[in-house]
Amino acid sequence: MIPVPGYEGRRVAVFGLGRSGITAARALQAGGAVPILWDDGVSGRMQAEAEGFQVEDLTVADWSGFAALVLSPGAPLTHPKPHWTVDRAHEACVPVIGDVELFARAVAALPHDARPRVVAITGTNGKSTTTALIGWVLKQAGLTVHVGGNIGIGVLALPAPTPEAVYVIEVSSYQLDLTTTFAPDVAILTNISPDHLDRHGGMDGYVAAKRRIFQAQGPDATALVGVDERWGRQILAGLRADGRSAVEVSTASPSPLAGEGIVRAVPGRIEVDEGAIIDLTPARSLPGRHNAQNAAFAYATARALGVSHDAAVEGLLTFPGLAHRMETIGHIGPVRFINDSKATNADAARQALSSYPSVFWIAGGRAKDGGIDDLADLFPRVAKAYLIGEAADAFAAALGDTPHVIARTIDAAVAAAAADAADAGGEQIVLLSPACASFDQYPDFEARGEAFRAAALTLGATPETAS
Repeated sequence: MIPVPGYEGRRVAVFGLGRSGITAARALQAGGAVPILWDDGVSGRMQAEAEGFQVEDLTVADWSGFAALVLSPGAPLTHPKPHWTVDRAHEACVPVIGDVELFARAVAALPHDARPRVVAITGTNGKSTTTALIGWVLKQAGLTVHVGGNIGIGVLALPAPTPEAVYVIEVSSYQLDLTTTFAPDVAILTNISPDHLDRHGGMDGYVAAKRRIFQAQGPDATALVGVDERWGRQILAGLRADGRSAVEVSTASPSPLAGEGIVRAVPGRIEVDEGAIIDLTPARSLPGRHNAQNAAFAYATARALGVSHDAAVEGLLTFPGLAHRMETIGHIGPVRFINDSKATNADAARQALSSYPSVFWIAGGRAKDGGIDDLADLFPRVAKAYLIGEAADAFAAALGDTPHVIARTIDAAVAAAAADAADAGGEQIVLLSPACASFDQYPDFEARGEAFRAAALTLGATPETAS
């Protein structure tokens, strides 16, 4: 745990008692604060009471006595409308912050020579793989590394800071909206495409939230910006206009921008402006252009932290992959089963579909705005689609003449796709890349991915580790 100083003896309101809320309360208490907890759900309040926290109804509390409101990232800060706790906090001139901001303040409170280094990653897609990949590369290079945030362990539940440690933290747009002083040594924006627009009031608000990862960085910090989309290019141009040094990471050749500090990522290769060319073809867990981009971010981060070229490359080539993201879970003969359950929107599914010349594609769930219309250029790669969940009928209409069947459930989809792939002969891919949220049938994308794994293993798939 990371104790949070600065609130000794003061009352701090904590709303939302999921993973981040309870962890924030523990960290505040460890730093000497008096956290006052509340949640709209009874179970969260019961857990807090069981741990001995003060639970008070914030709807009737005296907000003038609070030093801050620590808001769950799941509660809206501004849109579609502010959460009622935000309104109460603003009325009482109480600052509204989140767990990542508490982490930033805990690090800043340390003497300069006792502070760890911090790497932060955000983006619409690719941030979890990039986070895990950076953590792996740095660990293989011998550094003390703690990985968490929006991936895995909540940031304040990570081990207490030590001078030699590196924190590698995935941060969402919701978390960034609740920061003011967060100043990572290396800040990464992988990419931006429309997502979560209802929570940010549109694309401008979403882009502004992502840009906050760079807002408090010092002059010696490193900024790595994906420039494949116009929003990333605009952010990079803004940083440079402010006199900031920033590295652009591009999958285009030549890069759409010009300047010093360019890393190009193309399928199977990274090209660095200092002349190095890194061959990624031996890295089985990093197929496709998007994974080359993830690897480029990891390489540039490792070099910025003093890792040698050879050690950084060795780490990339030995990366085992991230569960539920382009994860090979097994095979039946020449038919491979790929679990990409983390692809919860069309842009993420595009990355998977682009990585294979032909797939038996399982898609569907609770659709995001636009569905799969933007993937039409990749439909020729779909040997057949197997549609599940709420979006099945709408996706069937979008696919048109592309072969498809409405399977409804993952079990039925996997069975049908495996049979068709076997009949096709030769090496084939059965790909779960839903382009949808999971909440119509599963509590999260992890549960959906595990259902896919179980269905494939039930059919007799040999796990990848045994192949």
